[in-house]
Amino acid sequence: MSMTQHAEPAVTTPPAPGRKESDGRTAERPQAIRLLARPEVGVFLGAAAVYVFFLIAAPPVRDSASMANILYQSSTIGIMALPVALLMIGGEFDLSAGVAVITSALTAAMISYQLSMNIWVGVIVALLVALGVGFLNGWLVMKTGLPSFLVTLGSFLILQGVNLAVTKLVTGNVATDDISTMDGFDQAKKIFAASFEVGGVQVKITIVWWLVFAALATWVLLRTKYGNWVFAVGGNKDSARAVGVPVAFTKISLFMLVGFGAWFVGMHQLFTFNTVQSGEGVGQELIYISAAVIGGCLLTGGAGSAIGPVFGAFMFGMVQQGIVYAGWNPDWFKAFLGVMLLGAVLINLWIQRTATRR
Repeated sequence: MSMTQHAEPAVTTPPAPGRKESDGRTAERPQAIRLLARPEVGVFLGAAAVYVFFLIAAPPVRDSASMANILYQSSTIGIMALPVALLMIGGEFDLSAGVAVITSALTAAMISYQLSMNIWVGVIVALLVALGVGFLNGWLVMKTGLPSFLVTLGSFLILQGVNLAVTKLVTGNVATDDISTMDGFDQAKKIFAASFEVGGVQVKITIVWWLVFAALATWVLLRTKYGNWVFAVGGNKDSARAVGVPVAFTKISLFMLVGFGAWFVGMHQLFTFNTVQSGEGVGQELIYISAAVIGGCLLTGGAGSAIGPVFGAFMFGMVQQGIVYAGWNPDWFKAFLGVMLLGAVLINLWIQRTATRR
């Protein structure tokens, strides 16, 4: 006689309605905390606070013409802050960005004027020079393994000396000759330095370019494979290389993108003032980097956005012009700059800790 035993099926009790299982590794944080952890939100709130402050402290800021001027100042910083921010997300710095702007403008002016050629020839040659400087910076960083801080510091010193020495040698002066009467000047000015009227207020075209570049950079970062590469090489280039990311191409192209930005801003300066001082640009690289940091780009790379530096640049323009409209000593600008930069670093540190908190 045999007995057969049948195993009863296991009975599981479903979780109570509305109750979520948790393994203890992750905890749902409040929506407000997660929203504030985004770098764009933090810098937006900071920019709004600075704007309200100067609305109260400097009544002329309330005028639409004053706001157009503030946006113009912001755009000249913001156009360069965007590629600098992308490079920082990719884990690198470029200390030559400020003087590269002047190098581009000097090249375009002297090629056109001294060789008596159409202004567009100088503009195109200047673009090639700017991209070449960016390529050389990126190639040296990848080839030697040296920190980009050291490589671009060397580029900064070289370009600063070349700007002064070559300009004196070619023109016999520290500035280029006036190019406003040359062929092609009017057409180029319409692209790089035109103004148009909106509601009776003159608006500089750089504001439009600034917003267009910001939208394009945001799309690239969030919607393209290249954007994924930028974040990957900034986070950990060895891991990125292991999964097939072209690290050298990505980093070199980011340096060249900074060169493109330097060319564009350099052309704006040239066609706005018709001449360029060879000693300018020193110190501007710190403004661009600061705008990117204030905009939420971590100094360690691998994190940031294109929208954040837009608000960061706006804060710079707001403070720079707001101090003037308030009738204060403009020397206070650097003090405000230091406070904003220190505050941004502390906020970024909080964001980093919040994002990694379990």
